Amino acid sequence: MRQATRSYRAAPKKSRIGVLIADDHSVVREGLVSLIRRKPDMTVLGEATNGREAVDLWKQHHPDVTLLDLRMPELDGVNAIKEIRADDENARIIVLTTFDGDEDIYRAIQAGAKGYLLKDVPREALMDSIRRVHAGETCVPVHLAAKLAERVSGETLSSREIDVLKLMAQGKSNKEIGAALFISEGTVKSHVKAIFAKMNVISRTEAVANATRRGLIRL
Repeated sequence: MRQATRSYRAAPKKSRIGVLIADDHSVVREGLVSLIRRKPDMTVLGEATNGREAVDLWKQHHPDVTLLDLRMPELDGVNAIKEIRADDENARIIVLTTFDGDEDIYRAIQAGAKGYLLKDVPREALMDSIRRVHAGETCVPVHLAAKLAERVSGETLSSREIDVLKLMAQGKSNKEIGAALFISEGTVKSHVKAIFAKMNVISRTEAVANATRRGLIRL
């Protein structure tokens, strides 16, 4: 049974950084709560188990910094960021996730995340990132920033090509893809050729594996 959303009474400011935690894994949430509570300059304002709860709790508490998982039920991290920033474009949000695909990073930063960290980040590095984002900085580790730069400078797949990729991942033939998307088999072949060229791959299997790793599609 899913643990209920937790909301805490706001602690006296005293320059402490109010943090909201959103993650659908209870062990991760509990670990973050325990870690943050040990810091004299931070306090936990609430816990959310999914993206929708994260948005609701953000509107209730207006935390200084939000730690947000990328893939959660009901509303994913990117759309949660968009909803929060629609309410306040200055909201400071750090994505804390296990996914390091260039498309994942790009979508999160484009939505307005001020930081992007992997869950294996050292504890003190995470605490330092919270402080830096609270101070107005952007925190993306060098190796992730490099992936982001590669994504920005590389060729982008069109929405139709992404649709074709998703059906390729399901093992559909060109004829089946055409029928599903209401386009001709010849058009599908053209899209597949363009996908191969843009992704620098030579097979469907390689294209699907590459797209999954980058976060373009989910299996």
